[in-house]
Amino acid sequence: MFYWIKKLFRPFILRQYAIAENLWDQVARSLPILQNLTTQELRMLRKLTTLFLYEKTFTGVQGFEITEEVRLIIAAQACLPIINLDLEYYDGWVEIVVYPANFIVKREISDHNGLIHQEERVLSGESWSHGPVILSWEEVHSDSFNLVPGHNVVIHEFCHKLDMLNGRANGMPPLHPSMHRDQWTESLSNGFDELNRNIEDAYINRYASTNPAEYFAVISEYFFTAPEVLKHYQIDVYEQLELFYKQHPRIQSSLILKT
Repeated sequence: MFYWIKKLFRPFILRQYAIAENLWDQVARSLPILQNLTTQELRMLRKLTTLFLYEKTFTGVQGFEITEEVRLIIAAQACLPIINLDLEYYDGWVEIVVYPANFIVKREISDHNGLIHQEERVLSGESWSHGPVILSWEEVHSDSFNLVPGHNVVIHEFCHKLDMLNGRANGMPPLHPSMHRDQWTESLSNGFDELNRNIEDAYINRYASTNPAEYFAVISEYFFTAPEVLKHYQIDVYEQLELFYKQHPRIQSSLILKT
């Protein structure tokens, strides 16, 4: 019931909270990751981005100022994976926290003997289940304006959000009724295993070999930033992502790179 009420309210939001034409054109033209979208896809992206900005809050920390341009740069890329899905894929949480640069996370972890240790990690992004997405603006800015195959921290963290719709990040987001769980599992498991077997000659970011959750997030980065690389090296995985995202990125065969 609540979902349909939200859907009925969307035309009002799109009228009342429309993104300024000049700001949208400026950002859409400046982000390389959007350059191969069709006119129809850009129109849908603008609608989703408008709704996203209405529903989510942005918080700057350590003195970082959240401007309209910052919000739009992050939101447009966050909505790219769901152009042909729906904003409900980002339900259940509201906040994006932005640091000026990489941030330190301290956690307690237990080793195989059950002893508790303090662990410090320097991160450029993090996603919490039912909690915020946390981003480093320095990393966001670099990835946004300098397209590097397989590197986009916004795509990475928001794909973790999609993955966690089933409860926890494990490389198994909720699949569409038309998809087959066994085909998804076989394709991604084989791709993950192949990457780990050839880690010294990795053709995608080695961070993908960490675990199935990071593998899903990294291959999604490739799907949107360098689909030709993913299709060339792991075509079965690429085809599963086409089915999941319901998108067919523009392939440029001349850009097949070994990274």
